[in-house]
Amino acid sequence: MDMGNMPMGSMSAGNGIPPLFTFQKMYWAVVGTAIGIATMVNLLNYVIFRQRLSALSKGLPRPAKPKALFFRVNATITAILREASNASIRIPIKGRTLRLPTVGRTSLVVANVVVLVVLCFYKLDPSDRWSRENIGYRTGFVNMAQLPLIFLLAGKNNIIGYLTGVSHERLNWLHRWCARCLLLTTTIHMGYWFADWAPYDYIATQIRTDTLTKRGVMAYGVLLWIVISSMTPIRGWCYELFVLQHLVSFAVFIGFVYIHTPVEVHIYIWIPVGLFFFDRVVRALRVLYANLAVFHPRQRKAGQMSGFWACKAEFTPLPHDTTRITIQNPPISWSPGQHVFLSCHSIVPLQSHPFTVASIPADGVMEFLVKAERGGTRRLFRHAAKQHGLPTTSPSSSSSSKPSTSIRTVAIEGPYGAIRPLQQFDTVVLLAGSTGATFTLPLLRDLVRRWQSTLPSQSSQPSSTNSSSSIFHAPPGTVTRHVRFIWVVKSRGQLSWFAPQLSALAADVQALRAAGREASVEISVFVTCDPAFTEEHKSLLASITAPAQTQTQTRDQQQQRGVVEVGSETSTLDEKAGAKKAAAEGADDGYAIREVDSASTTPAEAEEAAACGPAGECCCTKTVEDEADISAAAAAAAICTCGNGNGNGSVPRAPSTRSSNASLAPKPLLHPGIAVISGRPGCRGIVRRALEQALGEAAVVVCGPRGLVADVKAGVVALCDERAVHKGTGAQGVFLHTESFGY
Repeated sequence: MDMGNMPMGSMSAGNGIPPLFTFQKMYWAVVGTAIGIATMVNLLNYVIFRQRLSALSKGLPRPAKPKALFFRVNATITAILREASNASIRIPIKGRTLRLPTVGRTSLVVANVVVLVVLCFYKLDPSDRWSRENIGYRTGFVNMAQLPLIFLLAGKNNIIGYLTGVSHERLNWLHRWCARCLLLTTTIHMGYWFADWAPYDYIATQIRTDTLTKRGVMAYGVLLWIVISSMTPIRGWCYELFVLQHLVSFAVFIGFVYIHTPVEVHIYIWIPVGLFFFDRVVRALRVLYANLAVFHPRQRKAGQMSGFWACKAEFTPLPHDTTRITIQNPPISWSPGQHVFLSCHSIVPLQSHPFTVASIPADGVMEFLVKAERGGTRRLFRHAAKQHGLPTTSPSSSSSSKPSTSIRTVAIEGPYGAIRPLQQFDTVVLLAGSTGATFTLPLLRDLVRRWQSTLPSQSSQPSSTNSSSSIFHAPPGTVTRHVRFIWVVKSRGQLSWFAPQLSALAADVQALRAAGREASVEISVFVTCDPAFTEEHKSLLASITAPAQTQTQTRDQQQQRGVVEVGSETSTLDEKAGAKKAAAEGADDGYAIREVDSASTTPAEAEEAAACGPAGECCCTKTVEDEADISAAAAAAAICTCGNGNGNGSVPRAPSTRSSNASLAPKPLLHPGIAVISGRPGCRGIVRRALEQALGEAAVVVCGPRGLVADVKAGVVALCDERAVHKGTGAQGVFLHTESFGY
């Protein structure tokens, strides 16, 4: 295997066989072509985005529908490729479902493998023993050519991502698979050298006596460890430890490769090293700019910053082991759906975690909702709970229960993340599970603000959207006519995370429609493990909307059915607040928001302990295919199937215990215009109904557990095939964007 000082790259293995350097150039010609095509698609998408907003400003009808021949042909090709690339095969195994990777991802990986195998064996006979040495040399050069691509795909400040409009986290899977492809060709490289020595029983001797061979075997061992340790079970076991060992392992791997290979191919080592340090330097500069107050003189003059460091965060415990992190007057701006890397070294030393920004720049705060898992996120929650004097082993109350003193210095890096602007789509469907709402809710709020920015009364007021158009800034406004927002939560505790924002959105949309703006937003919250809350919410709404002369009769009927009436359930927090809180709630227009104190146990929650879930809750809800057909009685009888021990399938309900003070009557947690449903959403039916009313291209965005994301993706693919999108039926295209939990 010793190449010595010979210029091996210029050597040919025979007549008509290109030199070894040529195969490296061939590989990058293919990779460069693929990146170039993706870049052109990204530019075309931007042109379409600007064209649609331009058509909107000119008052043209249906701006989201392609009209010119070029754009119609492009829409048809795009629809076919989307449908094929998002398709996936599901294999049921003993009550579980094995989901294979999508056709799109599989095609990219297979294409890369095919190119590599062709380059390794081009004009060589794999079965010829006299070609083994030539194949060993060839595969070594092909291996070196792959290193820059792996590092290009690994960085946070990703050059490929900037060109193609794809964020770093959405390229990470390709980074891992390119490393696995490198392991494949490296195995071929080592295998053919071993096969060349095996007839002479010389493998062990060669490894023991030849320094170059020994270094190669060590490099292979490190690469094998990198690939194995990067698999999901190991990577997710302790992500902080994984990152540390991953960096160390790659440094060791690069070192062994450097001393194993000839000088003429070291350019393929220095390029990855340069890319690594480029990414680190850019990240360091971004951290310094975002966190040093000296770079933000305007905010310092306004008194929004004091001292050397720019970012101070408040930590607040929320129900379901969740921490709200709030940075007042953030030093940087961001787009809805983006995330930043946040670190708080006084609580979690030497760690930085990516969190989606749950607010929009117009709020004046940067807010995160962090679910406590293991490691650093658990320590953040314990700190917040400790500062609020709450136990850390149970869900904690929201920020309104006690003033916070948990202000700490934090550092942020970012923002990162990219999604096609949703204001270019006629219809938008947003689906989220649990903390996935931190991604979808800012997107919804941004669309509503864009609607508001086009009102005459808002023309003279500053807006979070761009007021002028340029090559880098799109004109204000939005093509979107209809938005469908779905949020799946377990119980009222999770619902309280975003109850104020959702209620404010519903009120804003009502005001927009009253002002004559064509804006339609349907918001539904599906509660999977708290049917008593949905019944309580319905009874509260009924008591508010019922005529005054029938309210007494309605309450009597609810008591007979065991439904919570207004004033029947008051949390410990409400009781302590007393008449002062009741008077404040009474000033609201028709409804008010009651924060949930989950550190205390309400009568409804006590009864839920008899249900079927692992924590006493009812989690056996069925899928709701058509929420319009659900009545209160049907929901109670048909949704829950555990029976709670009574065998009749009824929903556990809160007992009717009349409050001693009618002024302490609880108010609905959400705006009356928001549907609260017990059960799980039938995602395919929801998307279908939204697509049927679309007058142009639609967007479906989902963020949540992998099961929810897989169901939505499968449903969109099936609907595109069923409706024959852009194939002469008149059905318009569907853009799908997915985000799932996990590393």
